[in-house]
Amino acid sequence: MPRRYWNGNQLKIIAMAAMTLDHLVSVMFPHYPREPWILLAHSIGRIAAPIFWFLVAEGYYHTRDRRRYAGRLFAFSVPSHFAYNFAFGIPFLPFQTGIFNQTSVIWALAWGLVALCIRQSNRFREWQKTLLIAAITAAAFCADWSSIAVLAIVEIGSNRGNFKKQMSRMMLWVSVYALVYGLFIDPVYGVLQLFTALTIPLLKGYNCERGKWKGMKWFFYLYYPLHLFLCGLIRLALHGNVGVMIGG
Repeated sequence: MPRRYWNGNQLKIIAMAAMTLDHLVSVMFPHYPREPWILLAHSIGRIAAPIFWFLVAEGYYHTRDRRRYAGRLFAFSVPSHFAYNFAFGIPFLPFQTGIFNQTSVIWALAWGLVALCIRQSNRFREWQKTLLIAAITAAAFCADWSSIAVLAIVEIGSNRGNFKKQMSRMMLWVSVYALVYGLFIDPVYGVLQLFTALTIPLLKGYNCERGKWKGMKWFFYLYYPLHLFLCGLIRLALHGNVGVMIGG
């Protein structure tokens, strides 16, 4: 058996660091530049989202109350929406600039948890599950990482105990996202999305423990909007009140 190095708290810290690097580079050097070191920074940033998907799927199995967990994510998606859109110069009222990237990934994470609950439920028939999850992916389409975050959470949670299948299914959906990104937004940054695979060795080292500090989830709920607010201030100082990525 491989050694298990990382607990949930440690993985979340890694994800937060990668996410912060990615967001800071996005506001400082906007509009998909091609400089190698910028591409490297964004490649490291791809580590963040899969860790959050994985931990939401793990949270499904570990939480005492899934409804409260989902409710907390949905509630958190509201301040996160304003913080995220302020950070990147995206209008607060969605769909003024298109359908892509209109709100934060928290919206998609919340729906991903709901979709996983439906997939694992015995209350619905298979065709009902398929229709409900399709509707959920449509609801999450406008978020950062779009419907792919929902589908990745469903795959990771449904295949718990089979790490190879979890990761292969996750990367299948990431590949779809990379293709769409490349076709409709930017081809180089479409390929860059595939660097989510860098997360796989980290997740393989997960030891199935949360970590000793129980306050980590509240720290994340505070840190996420605050770091985005800082990014927004940097954007205004460097570029003025303009959008710096798709959706802005």
